Amino acid sequence: MSPVERLVADACALGVSLKEDEARRLLELAGELALWNRRYNLTAIAPGAMVTHHLLDSLSVAPDLAGTRIADAGTGAGFPGLPLALVNPQRHFTLIDSTLKKIRFVEHAVALLGLANVTALHARLESYRGAPFDTVVARALAPLPRLVQLLAPLCGPATRVLAMKGRLPEAEIAALPAPWRVSATRTITVPGLEAARCVLTLVRG
Repeated sequence: MSPVERLVADACALGVSLKEDEARRLLELAGELALWNRRYNLTAIAPGAMVTHHLLDSLSVAPDLAGTRIADAGTGAGFPGLPLALVNPQRHFTLIDSTLKKIRFVEHAVALLGLANVTALHARLESYRGAPFDTVVARALAPLPRLVQLLAPLCGPATRVLAMKGRLPEAEIAALPAPWRVSATRTITVPGLEAARCVLTLVRG
């Protein structure tokens, strides 16, 4: 099985229908990240693990997205936002990070992949001023009580926050401040990734 065929099959196992052309572009993204990483130190993930730890891990939350305006808070080098944007061309993604070199890579990747539905934003989350998003995705950004504080400027009354975590963080859930609550939890099995994964949907009220 070729790398493209393997990625298509693994994405399907996550509930994501990936076309071969999309899989090729995602693998191109991983290759470009590996090249940039040698010079700019954008990620601690080794090149051989980027498909599982970046591409598939990102795609795993695709079924949980809602609405048309999506924010990736603390996107780093563009994950999960870039893979999610590639498979959701009907949605617009704003990828936010405070580290300039990472946002520069995101901008490069957007041009490389021809993604017309992505805005890269160099900013601290606390300083965001704009319309609230329908869904905000955050991957291993902060403990849940701190996370909802950081994301407050991005959220309106109806915003859903998707918190990507390892094991279910029961103590963090118990410490969530009102009016935030967990409306859904989902355990995720990422093909080729032995570590525990789950996604929590946080809502207000």
